Amino acid sequence: MIAPHSERRAALAARLADRGVLTDPAWRRAVESVPRHAFLPDTVWGLDVDAGDGKLAPVPRSHPDWSRWAYDDVSVITQVDDGAPAHPDGRGERATSSASQPSLVVAMLQALDVTDGMDVLEIGTATGYNCALLCERLGQEHVTSVEIDPALARQARSNLAAAGYEPRLVVGDGAQGTPDRALFDRVLATVAARDIPGSWISQTRPGGVIVTPWATGFATTGLLRLIVQEGGVAHGRVVGDAPFMWLRDQRVPSGRWRDFVDEQAAGAVGYRTAVDPMPVCDADPSGGLALTVGALVPHLNTVRYHAADDSGEATVYLFDRRGSWALVEYVPGNADFEAHRYGPRDLCAEIDHARRTWEAAGSVDRELLGVSVTATGERRLWVQEPDNPLPGAPGGAGTGGAHPHVGCRV
Repeated sequence: MIAPHSERRAALAARLADRGVLTDPAWRRAVESVPRHAFLPDTVWGLDVDAGDGKLAPVPRSHPDWSRWAYDDVSVITQVDDGAPAHPDGRGERATSSASQPSLVVAMLQALDVTDGMDVLEIGTATGYNCALLCERLGQEHVTSVEIDPALARQARSNLAAAGYEPRLVVGDGAQGTPDRALFDRVLATVAARDIPGSWISQTRPGGVIVTPWATGFATTGLLRLIVQEGGVAHGRVVGDAPFMWLRDQRVPSGRWRDFVDEQAAGAVGYRTAVDPMPVCDADPSGGLALTVGALVPHLNTVRYHAADDSGEATVYLFDRRGSWALVEYVPGNADFEAHRYGPRDLCAEIDHARRTWEAAGSVDRELLGVSVTATGERRLWVQEPDNPLPGAPGGAGTGGAHPHVGCRV
């Protein structure tokens, strides 16, 4: 028998507290008070394990998984393919909205470091559960939430009202914020951004905090905590991992790697390169090298195929899903490698520059790297302190003039 929802809320809060995730008593009370199940739609989605083809199958409220997931520490997919399942059998291709994993929700809320009376802007209302927690903690009059999808916004409004909350809800592009309600003490994004919208900075009071998933597309999506300064700039660090869906206008184009790499393309150039792609391919996705490469080489993707003869040889594909790619035939011990490239960018050169930049900074871990973002969209990496720019990166010491990369503004 499934325990009453009030007991399951308390049990969820207790589990998170026992794991050291939920440490703030005020947020614990909020988790114990807000019914997560009430914010899940009648149909949620999960991987079709029977078919094993990676598609997303509908899971109705009557299914045992629906009730189990409601108070497990798991994310729950609540929309696929922007509300129109891609396959004729009703299955979905791509998750486009979800109820986030409770432990991650709590980590983000605690990273805000709120106090009573603060005004918070939430980017991405989705189901409304996260918004309800904010209302419970701060009072609904202090919460504004923006949702770009009208259908999701309607459902969130209904969910919130049924649970007794009436924050200010806005249907619109969260990347634009809500200038008519600014300034805010805190901004919380429940969607990932590669380019932090300048509106979030300009609409936050100096001394205010922005918490957002930061996705480079190559490194693990990190939870970025920025503190806004006078003059329209914010400084911060990655404080954890935060896998999230992207802002809609920053989504990664979907498709397999072969959709973006055409080895027979007219204009592809054959050459030899001294750039060894393996250190980047082998980089820890949560490490400093991956973050540096992800930030300095926009939209990078890598795929490699090892030879079947245990020689250590491999074919490595580098591509950006926007028209540029490179192929490197790696042979262990070689000084240079057969390569081919296509498109306006020299991805091998960009990767080499990013790796050398990271090494010049002492091969630092992710925890020592920080980022500064301005309200005009400029971004700069630094090591340990904002006044210590990453050497060789744009805006850093020793750049030697213009940055050599095409389209690599950082």
